[in-house]
Amino acid sequence: MAHTVPSDLPLTRASVLAAHELIKPHIHLTPVQTNTTLSTLASTPQDPSALIGTPWEGATPAHPRISLFFKCENFQRIGAFKARGAFHALTRLIERLGIEEMRRKGVVTHSSGNHAQALALAARTFGVPAHIVMPSISTPSKIVGTQAQGAHVHFSGSTSEEREKVVESVVAQTGAVLVPPYDHEDIILGQGTMALEFTSQVEDILAQDKARGVREGKVGLDAVIAPCGGGGMLSGNAITLHGTGVRVFGAEPSFEGADDARRGVAAGARIPSVKTLTIADGLRTPLSPLTYSVISDPTYVHGLYAVTEKNIRDAMRLVLERMKCFVEPSAVVGLATVLYNEEFRRLVAREGGEGWNIGVVFSGGNTTIEAITSIFADVDAKKAGRQEGTVGKDGAREVENVAG
Repeated sequence: MAHTVPSDLPLTRASVLAAHELIKPHIHLTPVQTNTTLSTLASTPQDPSALIGTPWEGATPAHPRISLFFKCENFQRIGAFKARGAFHALTRLIERLGIEEMRRKGVVTHSSGNHAQALALAARTFGVPAHIVMPSISTPSKIVGTQAQGAHVHFSGSTSEEREKVVESVVAQTGAVLVPPYDHEDIILGQGTMALEFTSQVEDILAQDKARGVREGKVGLDAVIAPCGGGGMLSGNAITLHGTGVRVFGAEPSFEGADDARRGVAAGARIPSVKTLTIADGLRTPLSPLTYSVISDPTYVHGLYAVTEKNIRDAMRLVLERMKCFVEPSAVVGLATVLYNEEFRRLVAREGGEGWNIGVVFSGGNTTIEAITSIFADVDAKKAGRQEGTVGKDGAREVENVAG
């Protein structure tokens, strides 16, 4: 695989602070929203019927006290948090190699969606050529969105070997520098900038209106929960909040083994591949060795939780109908965990005392009306997702990891 330019920055909060100063001119300060209805639902015990078939069947449902705050990265440039990492990675490359060298070489990545659009935007901003390798099965709207940023799109097959072969060809022809979707320190540090904003914004909200908090005297967040796919955003948030007293949790879909981070950390070994058609299509990728090293450290990430496809749909419906906020399925797995994962809810009830102020990251909003319609159609879970993949000789759909 083509080599990246190594980062000389440590994975620390200080590095995230420096990253934020670099990228602030190029990103949006996304809003933090609250919603009384969802906080009330989170603070209400689940119906006992919801626990049937779970380890807590027959037990009294947990009764945590929770006040929710939502960091809306669906309002970020290109509609997702990925703009943060892309701008930081490219800015650092320009620092290390010089703008003229980067304009001569260009950048290359492999992505089916949000990272593709984010790197294309960052490259256009600095006048740097961008080569994006996208599987031919990528969502047409994301292909068009990437091309609209002026990127050169190169199509590949859906397997990692096919994608890497095209990347190698682009590098051989152009000398382009690889900027991976999540497996690089500069990407992780860029993604971590959202936690800096999030904590500060919640403190400002509570300073103006203490009633929005879960308990008197608490002026900030107790915890943050974020979606986990390749782990770049979760790692970045964990690095930013390490040592601050704010706990960090990760959320994943459980469908067809999409919860590789949770299972891998529990087993003590990274799971290198994932094949799933979860409707949370942005979370269909496994952790990298780098992100695993952060996420598997319990002093950084305090726990990982998984939710069902039904949980994700139910949470998405609440966000669309009650918050009037347009999000993609991957964005709501954290909220689904808070509302429906009894293990997490019991943790909050047990350790939260008078309750927790929980920050929920909405990672993005890049979906379509057609995709939402299919998600809520009366079909089984395998048919409800955006079924990316290849079709085998027997007609069965075969799924391959596609970085977001």
